[in-house]
Amino acid sequence: MKTDIQIAQEAVMEPITKIAESLDITPDELELYGKYKAKISDEYMKKIESNPDGKLILVTAINPTPAGEGKTTTSVGLGQAFGKLGKKAVIALREPSLGPCFGIKGGAAGGGYAQVVPMEDLNLHFTGDFHAITSANNLLAALLDNHIQQGNELGIDTRQVVWKRCLDMNDRVLRNIVVGLGSKMDGTVREDHFVITVASEIMAVLCLASDMEDLKARLGRMVVAYNFEGKPVTAADLQAVGAMAALLKDALKPNLIQTLEHTPALVHGGPFANIAHGCNSVRATKTALKMADYVITEAGFGADLGAEKFFDIKCRMAGLKPDAVVLVATVRALKYNGGVAKADLNTENLEALKKGIVNLEKHIENLQKYGVPVVVTLNAFVSDTEAEVSFVKSFCEERGCEFAISEVWEKGGEGGIALAEKVLDTLEKKKSDFHVLYEDSLSLKEKIRTVAREIYGAAEVSYAPAALKQLDKLTELGFGNLPVCMAKTQYSLSDDPALLGRPENFTINVREAYVSAGAGFVVVLTGAVMTMPGLPKKPAAFAIDVNDDGVITGLF
Repeated sequence: MKTDIQIAQEAVMEPITKIAESLDITPDELELYGKYKAKISDEYMKKIESNPDGKLILVTAINPTPAGEGKTTTSVGLGQAFGKLGKKAVIALREPSLGPCFGIKGGAAGGGYAQVVPMEDLNLHFTGDFHAITSANNLLAALLDNHIQQGNELGIDTRQVVWKRCLDMNDRVLRNIVVGLGSKMDGTVREDHFVITVASEIMAVLCLASDMEDLKARLGRMVVAYNFEGKPVTAADLQAVGAMAALLKDALKPNLIQTLEHTPALVHGGPFANIAHGCNSVRATKTALKMADYVITEAGFGADLGAEKFFDIKCRMAGLKPDAVVLVATVRALKYNGGVAKADLNTENLEALKKGIVNLEKHIENLQKYGVPVVVTLNAFVSDTEAEVSFVKSFCEERGCEFAISEVWEKGGEGGIALAEKVLDTLEKKKSDFHVLYEDSLSLKEKIRTVAREIYGAAEVSYAPAALKQLDKLTELGFGNLPVCMAKTQYSLSDDPALLGRPENFTINVREAYVSAGAGFVVVLTGAVMTMPGLPKKPAAFAIDVNDDGVITGLF
């Protein structure tokens, strides 16, 4: 059986100018990064502003398990299937982070015969967007420490610096560090921290900004520290906005690549969904909607994280109204939720399936709360039995969901036709009545409680004393009307990764809260979720290599 990277490397790609031509984009409206990658120019985006919007389809999933769900694979395969049916479709995805590529998760280009290419470029440096975000983040950190060193005119309290440095790599030893050691000329000694680039507020700002003017306004609002009076100090106060915007000028433009079957794909931005808002850029999504009749996008991890934030943060801010949701599950993952060990997932086990399907049930209920029609798809594995598939199909249809099998990993677009036809039928028969889960006017604690109870199924929310103080202070500073971005483990509906299925009578534990004023939300940290991941004992990096001809191996 061929690996994903072998399949990708054997693909015959079209020049990106030809992919662009299918969308009526001229070569002058592209900024080329070699033969197979390009950025879309501001001129083209302005040209299509008056085009009608296509239909927006969100792909999400049950809670991820070691068995794998295949959300990106399904997104790519569905886009290819629309092409097979003669429909004009564009896929809008996030860019992968280097951290997981070299860690445990691997890349994020899809899999099998449903991938976006060039796969190696996408999973590594791509067009340099993440490097630009990392540089802008660390420029702000340098300006902040320099301001303190050069007299501290703003009265920054070094015990209340909240801006962290970042790196697009899993590096646990950088979570908590001390800077400024050495002589007086080496700066002020203080505790500092690193987050992974995809958790930087600049990543969220870039992904939510509508244009350069909006980007600069959001950058300026970012809170970097508090002064001795407890008032916020912003990036604008440090006169950092212009230089950061200059670094981000090209990164703000969406990237155009293609799938194995030459379906256009806009891949842009990449905030994590467990520690950030988990969606590709607003610019890419809105541009795709003007380009095509159908736009397939995805949100990170399970629907309790990615879809909730897609709806309550991205759609709220950008005025987007999704027309349908595809919820991805696998028989194997449902059996894993039912208590089956990973080694035994290939054996038929209807009892475990019945026990674990409650995870899928909760995600169906959650998505229906937003008023959007839901199509459940089973990402097919050869080990799935007829009895298992039949049980899941009946279970979904009894709950008002359409159902389809997806075989895109094995068959590409051809294997997604049943799903595409079901989505098209749903779009025709069921009108979306999309609405957000909570109103802006609720207090921060009420918003947290609403998400915890309605989406996670928690009985209560508990707060560390520090978190209560932080929420009170943020409300006092005028941030109480912002939506909440819940940072939580992706592996469970609760904040405990060991609680699988559909846990009940549990408490969500809030340990910290802080404002991302530029992004426009309050981040709420729960459980033990980390904003700078570490590497496993045997990182994926061990298997990655490049030969004398420049061919990369080991990426997945």
